[in-house]
Amino acid sequence: MLDIFEMTVFPITGEEKRKVYVYTPDQEGPFPVLYMFDGHNVFLDEDATYGKSWGMLEYLQDNHVPLVVVGAECNHHAETDPCGGRLSEYAPYDFRVRRFLIKGRGRLTMDWFTQELKPYIDAQYPVLTDREHTFIAGSSMGGLMTLYALSAYNDVFSRGAALSPSLDFNKKLAMAMIRSADYDSGTMLYMSAGEKELNPRSRKTFDEACSLLLSRNVRLYSRIVPGGEHNEASWEKQIPFFMNTLFENLQEE
Repeated sequence: MLDIFEMTVFPITGEEKRKVYVYTPDQEGPFPVLYMFDGHNVFLDEDATYGKSWGMLEYLQDNHVPLVVVGAECNHHAETDPCGGRLSEYAPYDFRVRRFLIKGRGRLTMDWFTQELKPYIDAQYPVLTDREHTFIAGSSMGGLMTLYALSAYNDVFSRGAALSPSLDFNKKLAMAMIRSADYDSGTMLYMSAGEKELNPRSRKTFDEACSLLLSRNVRLYSRIVPGGEHNEASWEKQIPFFMNTLFENLQEE
């Protein structure tokens, strides 16, 4: 079952309603829960920015996955808006894109996820509320935010999937974020990049981030996807891979 409703979200843009998508399995719960960025791109092609979603609904239903999946719609404002757009909302730190300064408001975003969205989901849906059974995932800037969530909110999220994470906007701060994190035991991450989206610089950054995560005792599953690109069609093909990571040796209650 897929519920779609609106919540007042993200203090970044004030009192604004955005869609929240919640998939609940047909079988009896409670279930682990996966929170996803860019929720409008996760389930339905008709809601997706470029007309192609991840196809998550079909995957979950066809495979009878015992998982609640929550997707929160992103900020659709222009980056020149005083409060910024999606880049600002999904940025853990400041960075520049050409001549524009993107103000990092990722902390506000994650505060909303953990202090407003998660308590609502915990109360309204058949989910396991503990850290071990609470996951997070996203792609591109959402992939960067997944790394941030596991690093700065590790007491809430134990596992994640960061697909094509945008590490190169500020490589120094991305590495510092990982280096300074206090990763609890059992932290697991699937991190990937598409072969066709990488250049020598971004491949080096990806490799350095993987090495650093491993040195911090994160249980990392990294993958360069053969023929992979920076789009939803490519990320859809990786769902079985990161689902294996999310469920590996997961203790049931």
